[in-house]
Amino acid sequence: MTSKLRVDAVLVQALIAGALSFAHLHDLAAAAGQTGWKAWAYPVSVDLLLVAAWRRLRSDGSSRLAWCWFLVSLFASLGANVATAGFLDLADPPAWLRFGVAGWPAVAFLGGTLLAHSPTPTVESDTEPAESEYVSKCNAVAEPEPDPAQSVREIASDITVPAALVEHARKVAADHHSRTGQPIDTDTLRARLGVPAPMAHAIAAQLA
Repeated sequence: MTSKLRVDAVLVQALIAGALSFAHLHDLAAAAGQTGWKAWAYPVSVDLLLVAAWRRLRSDGSSRLAWCWFLVSLFASLGANVATAGFLDLADPPAWLRFGVAGWPAVAFLGGTLLAHSPTPTVESDTEPAESEYVSKCNAVAEPEPDPAQSVREIASDITVPAALVEHARKVAADHHSRTGQPIDTDTLRARLGVPAPMAHAIAAQLA
């Protein structure tokens, strides 16, 4: 029962404060020359920006962007409360007040857009990079990278080369030796015959 009464009291207090602030913002906007529905739109704009900034702080944690727009909207609400308490002559408002009220829609639009569309920062644990690096090193030790040449030789050992192709390769190798004085290497043989690397290794093994 006590908890329920306390919560109800807090809600009533919030409603009273919100209603007073809403009325003060309306009166200030009306005094600055905003009439009709426009005067009522100003307190809605201020309160929505305040709520959006507060929700951003609650959901995504502390950030400069959220705190900036929370303080801007809080200052606008607090300023209206103070201005309507007799500190300003609302019958003849100063030029800076008219300027501020006229420029508020653009400010509120900018703040709402930034709060809605700015990416939220992601917080990564300090231990994750170290753990990931450790796992990578373990994998590198446990599974060494395969030797491409060794893989080609293993494949070549299972290839059966047609006799005609071996005979043609002998002629190509003899021609290469007569021109260069050096035995033909596997890469040159592969290029001259136009065969894959495993096939070239299999042919070279029969020419040796």
